[in-house]
Amino acid sequence: MLMRSLHVARGPGRLACTAVGTTARRAFVGTMKMGRCFGSEAGKVGEKTAEAAAPAVEAKGWWSSAQFWGGMGALAGWGMTGSAVYDSLYNGPEVISLSMTPVMIVHSSLFARWAFVVKPQNLALAACHASNVVAQCNQMRRAIEHKLATGEEAMVKDMGMKAAAGAVGLAVLVVATPVLQPAIVGMGIPGVSTFAAAPAGPFTVHFWAPMSKWLISGASFFDLERPTDKISIAQYSALTATGMFFTRYALLVSPVNYLLCSVNIALFGSSAYHLGRKIKADYVDPKKI
Repeated sequence: MLMRSLHVARGPGRLACTAVGTTARRAFVGTMKMGRCFGSEAGKVGEKTAEAAAPAVEAKGWWSSAQFWGGMGALAGWGMTGSAVYDSLYNGPEVISLSMTPVMIVHSSLFARWAFVVKPQNLALAACHASNVVAQCNQMRRAIEHKLATGEEAMVKDMGMKAAAGAVGLAVLVVATPVLQPAIVGMGIPGVSTFAAAPAGPFTVHFWAPMSKWLISGASFFDLERPTDKISIAQYSALTATGMFFTRYALLVSPVNYLLCSVNIALFGSSAYHLGRKIKADYVDPKKI
């Protein structure tokens, strides 16, 4: 009887404890669900607030797009390559400029490298300049063969000596750069050391590629009275377009290249001048009676 009474007495208590425990668990689970719900809502509100606070990314138009101007520059570059191929197929070697063609070979060699390392990278431009090196070398071969056939061996020899001297100077500069640049920078010379350490300084292709274009512009400026029958419309059209596109492109790449911008302004002017003379001589003056 006593054990039965104790069992009965403990029964309601155990039932009560079980009921209390169940109720507590349900309350805890409900609290967790509410917490997750409120947390989720709070997270969404936070995300919306962050999105609202974040500055809007403005889409770049064509005027501020390095890809656009770089692409147009690459097209103009392919025009130079195409003009060399066209001239080799349809024009005689007498129209090939022995002052311009070697410069074009050096220029395209440097710009093929520049287009590969500049940011954003321009593989289309690198490919067109590599192709132009091959095309211009073929033009150079044709011009040399023509000069030799017409008895101008002295001119060919003189040109060869100048090319060899230039190649030796370039090789020395390339080999000495790893030693020479740190030495100049370490001297702390105002202006000079800063320039030597610059991202587009004289020990980088970002400097020498534009300098090669100055050679092209210089060749055009020093040959202002060149007979129009020796001017290639295809070549100078491509050079004029290149000068126009690269004037803007040079300000959108990294590192920004003001030297490249300035030389393309000069290239545009000189090439457009020769192109205008050629068009006037071939298509305007013959119409006069």
